[in-house]
Amino acid sequence: MPDWVQRYWEDVREGDELPTLEFPITIARLVIAAAANRDFWPLHHSSEFARASGAADMYANNIFLQGMWERSVREYIGLAGVLKKLGPFRMRGFNVVGETVVVKGVVRRTWQSEGENFVELELRSENSRGVLTVAPGPVIATLPSRASAPFRP
Repeated sequence: MPDWVQRYWEDVREGDELPTLEFPITIARLVIAAAANRDFWPLHHSSEFARASGAADMYANNIFLQGMWERSVREYIGLAGVLKKLGPFRMRGFNVVGETVVVKGVVRRTWQSEGENFVELELRSENSRGVLTVAPGPVIATLPSRASAPFRP
């Protein structure tokens, strides 16, 4: 269970690294993801089909990988943060069953506009061997300000 700590805009600096999250790719996860996002193409749940099409094995689809990024960002921005935009998102390699997807990120910039506190993050996914599998891409979110945070005695 994640430790849901609220991050505030005043505490974020350009260059800060996000905590790394790891997502083991199991057959069960691939099957559940395929059912949840209704992507029933056999590449994502059949080793035999995936290998016949040239892949090393069944692999995670785009929506599943985007979900990993969203989870990573959510844990970083906290429950009061708002995810505004994810992507563009470019897959560069397969994230196959038996591997672990490692999501990493860094704060690229912060700014304020029209009363909102923005943060742009750059995320990437690697496999457990450090090979880039999802190109670095931007994520934009807003964070609450300490000045506008509700008082809690």
